[in-house]
Amino acid sequence: MATRLSDVAARAGVSVKTVSNVINDYPHITSHTRAKVQAAIDALDYKPNVSARSLRKGRSDFIALAIPEMASPYFAELGAAISRAAKKRGITVLIDQTEGEAAAEKFILDGMRGQLIDGIIFSPITTAPARIGAADTAKPLLLLGERHAGGNLDHVAVDSVQASFDATTHLISLGRRRIAAIGVGGGAGTGSVRRRGYRKALKAAGIEHDPALELAGTGYHREDGAASMRDLLALPEPPDAVFCFNDLLALGALRTLADAGLSVPGDVAVVGFDDIEDGRFHSPSLTTISPDKEWLAENAVAVLLDRISGSGEADRRDLIVPYTLKIRESTSG
Repeated sequence: MATRLSDVAARAGVSVKTVSNVINDYPHITSHTRAKVQAAIDALDYKPNVSARSLRKGRSDFIALAIPEMASPYFAELGAAISRAAKKRGITVLIDQTEGEAAAEKFILDGMRGQLIDGIIFSPITTAPARIGAADTAKPLLLLGERHAGGNLDHVAVDSVQASFDATTHLISLGRRRIAAIGVGGGAGTGSVRRRGYRKALKAAGIEHDPALELAGTGYHREDGAASMRDLLALPEPPDAVFCFNDLLALGALRTLADAGLSVPGDVAVVGFDDIEDGRFHSPSLTTISPDKEWLAENAVAVLLDRISGSGEADRRDLIVPYTLKIRESTSG
């Protein structure tokens, strides 16, 4: 038989109300009483009824983080940072993997109805911005990533156009002129937004972009970067530098270059985007755009909790994540 609140009260020698106050972390409980109640809870292995508590408080103190892929090092690192930021505020993060599926993203935009959560941090990759902007969410929802939407949704993201401009300009500053881009895509996603910054840098330097040097690939994983790099090396005039739209693509490209016996950065300089741990410890270490993931996590959680409590600004908030260009061996030698 499950331990009841009254069992804890009897063991601790206090009232049921006092036990409830301790569980709900009311501040007026003395440290002596709190310690007695906690000892009784531990001894009886009492588990509070989360559903009942959330009904009483009007909040569950759970938020959801919906990301495309948990195996992605970038999202794994970001998820850990968001969990740390939430934990400091007494909030638990539940992670949902959408795999970029339209139905899964629709479920998120509908507010994950029926789920015991207070709000959602969501990184969409499939749903069109117009659909996101028109969403009538059942719970407060904050967007991450490139798919900026209108409407009233808060949004936290890196300025990928400027960051991509900076990455490409760095390669140009090294004297490179045949600069390829791996990860190009259409629509309003990462591949399109980062291509804008790449092309903007080429134009500013008086370099005409070559469509043959812009490769889309089928995904954003190491194997996609490796395959795209093989295609680039097969060109009559291969590139002397490559800007990869994430670090996994760059790591795949580096493997292909190594297999081909080419020197990095001597023959081909490589820049990535995301600053995942793998890139820092690769040989050569990877030059990359490094978003401040801790800043992103802290601010995303803070803005969402403001929405949940009703204490935030009435207007939608658009926050730009700081970033730095980390210059390492793949461009500096």
